[in-house]
Amino acid sequence: MKTLYFVRHAKSSWKDLSLDDIDRPLNKRGRKDAPRMGAYLKSKGVVPDLMLSSPAKRAYTTAKLVAAELGYDEDDIIKNKKLYVFDYSGKDVMEVVRKIDKKHDVVLIFGHNPTFSHLASSFTDKDLEMPTCGTVCFRFDTDKWKEIEDAEAELGFFMYPKML
Repeated sequence: MKTLYFVRHAKSSWKDLSLDDIDRPLNKRGRKDAPRMGAYLKSKGVVPDLMLSSPAKRAYTTAKLVAAELGYDEDDIIKNKKLYVFDYSGKDVMEVVRKIDKKHDVVLIFGHNPTFSHLASSFTDKDLEMPTCGTVCFRFDTDKWKEIEDAEAELGFFMYPKML
């Protein structure tokens, strides 16, 4: 059994329009929501084996704030350029997922929309539009990450800050 969490980055700031997209930080609400989501995940008993993040500042900061709540060492969060995508295919994200070492059973991935909403919806019969800091959990009936697209997917939960 493999458990995969997609976590969309928390609310980002548009205050400084001179910043490149990848360098946009979290805003005040984002810095508040990410630890709240981390606390929620902790209350659900989430213990990640691996955390992967887009290199975008807003995604990586969200990952670090969630990691702090879960007791996961932020130095162990792996940034992956393929997670900095904004398409509807999800192809790059799934390529990353398929390459995860099978020794990891519980994985959190931090990234962006519309990719995450599309991927989350593709694993269920629901239209899951992921708001900022939205988190979705899927369990897959397989012991190999490279097989999850063909495995039975069970929606564990879908949560976002306004629901907390």
